[in-house]
Amino acid sequence: MKVKILYGHERIKKPVLSTVILETGVPLNILEASITPSRGEIIVDIPASGEQLEKVLEALRREGVEVSELGPTVEVDRERCILCGACVSPCPTGAITLTMEELKIDDQLCIRCRACVAACPLKALKITSEG
Repeated sequence: MKVKILYGHERIKKPVLSTVILETGVPLNILEASITPSRGEIIVDIPASGEQLEKVLEALRREGVEVSELGPTVEVDRERCILCGACVSPCPTGAITLTMEELKIDDQLCIRCRACVAACPLKALKITSEG
């Protein structure tokens, strides 16, 4: 599951992710981060499910950060997409597959790098809003 974590200024200097990883034993993969002196926003992938996932989410909240689940990552405008394939090869994780009938994006593999969005000549792809 991919989540967005928002830090207030009082939590910036605290090792929140390290604490949660050590407590739960679940490695968190940072996909995107923006940290300023007043706030932080990090998108992480949590490779867990069920009870283990709930433990990670609870541990994050106990650390005083706001956590929100992210939905689908990349949105395809089916009206604009002509299945040209320009978005497939720039994808570093292989999250995009193309058939003669459809472009598919695997949200589990997508890391929100925006390479596909930049490569699309018809602007048929966009990163969905977060949270």
